[in-house]
Amino acid sequence: MANPSSSCPILCASFNQDASCFVIGTREGFKVFDSNTGKLFYERAIGAFIVVEMLFSSSLLAIVGAGEQRSLSPRRLCLFNTTTGTPLRELNFLTSILAVRMNRKRLIVVLQDKTYVYDLNTVKILDSIDTVPNPKGLCAFSPNLDGCFLALPASSTKGSVLLYNVMELQSHCEIDAHRAPLATIVLSSNGTYIATASEQGTIIRVHLVSDATKSYSFRRGTYTSTIFSLSFGPSMQLPDILVATSSSGSLHVFSLGFALNQRSRKSSSILGSIIPDSFTDALDPAHHHVLHSAVTAGVKSNAVIRHVDKVADASTTGIVSCKATISIITYNGYLQEYSFSLNQRNEPSWTLEHEFNLLSVISDDTSSS
Repeated sequence: MANPSSSCPILCASFNQDASCFVIGTREGFKVFDSNTGKLFYERAIGAFIVVEMLFSSSLLAIVGAGEQRSLSPRRLCLFNTTTGTPLRELNFLTSILAVRMNRKRLIVVLQDKTYVYDLNTVKILDSIDTVPNPKGLCAFSPNLDGCFLALPASSTKGSVLLYNVMELQSHCEIDAHRAPLATIVLSSNGTYIATASEQGTIIRVHLVSDATKSYSFRRGTYTSTIFSLSFGPSMQLPDILVATSSSGSLHVFSLGFALNQRSRKSSSILGSIIPDSFTDALDPAHHHVLHSAVTAGVKSNAVIRHVDKVADASTTGIVSCKATISIITYNGYLQEYSFSLNQRNEPSWTLEHEFNLLSVISDDTSSS
């Protein structure tokens, strides 16, 4: 969630569950875009919004006002139909709504001290979760119904994560990921892996959700930096890569596929049997690739991996080349699309394919505004 007092024109930004579309909220209203083309699908200029979430490629949006207009209270959630241009249902809360997540069965509403789980179709409340103070509305949600987990902070003083199964309506486990409080969390689309960063921002950790075991530790850098976003690749198995954006303006790519292949080779060596994997992963720069000054330093950004193509070598067990499409929304009003390639020698290359000014795009459908 964006800070409404920020000088940036975008107050919130999010991709839908398959990253085919994205939405932004501004002080004027909200807009829906196509991720592939940057085309503006829909816009509504009725005031400031701090939460706008889209359900896949449907006409359903969950929207929350910023409170700058009396009719747009930050305590009111509106389920909005973009086809008819009308509200479907409204839910009111005692305190401000900090985050909203959806899939085809569940609606999640995050407040500072409590999180609510609803049946999306009936909008009937199914459970309420008492949480530690969560003023940033930190949460992660896996939209896949077979591994449908919700991740929330479990501590205010350290980086612990509560994992909750929203289909079974019960807690799954708690993971102690960092010594410092959490700054960013993300689940893979199938709910198999969770990646976390603390307020220190120096280490990115990846855990296997099923048994809460640590799979990877990647060092982002030596100096403290705010991690604005984390995103797994779209693979339904082990995600090939994980990306992060930070306050330094850099775009970071961590190659999980290459790390797995190299780790399997290392474990058969004498050195590999002595040095723990988590230690070597954190210090080994071979799996970490950085594009410096990808976005403006200090400006909040939200990145996703939209596509990953890979070529396997029959003579090895690992990926020999990988190409990914990475889209970044910057809160100063731009969409950037990068092509990232990793060859068989683990050498990266970057290309800025497209850049759009999201605030100057005009919709073809003039009736939507």
